[in-house]
Amino acid sequence: MGLLGLGIGMRISSIFTKYRDLKFLVGFGVQLLMYVSAVMYSLAFMREKLFKIVWIVEYNPVAYMIETARYMLLGTGTFNWFGILYTIGVTLVILFLGIVVFNITEKTFIDTV
Repeated sequence: MGLLGLGIGMRISSIFTKYRDLKFLVGFGVQLLMYVSAVMYSLAFMREKLFKIVWIVEYNPVAYMIETARYMLLGTGTFNWFGILYTIGVTLVILFLGIVVFNITEKTFIDTV
């Protein structure tokens, strides 16, 4: 979760130097991410009751991290190897893209600040 946050944070910080008004959009995005991350309900519950929109939650890598933490700490929920591997893959791609974009835009940080 830390590496995913680092990759997204590097990407957002490089965009913030040029477009300062995006802070409102990021606040809205964080709230939306909470609802799409299956924080309140387990994935099994969502598959059973909200089967029409569960695909949105299943594409979110944070949902599998939360579901695994719920399984380890509370003993409820499910443990899914595909979800863990999917999360690792998405995290590495986002981290790599965040590092690349940050390194490209860091040369112009002082000009825009």
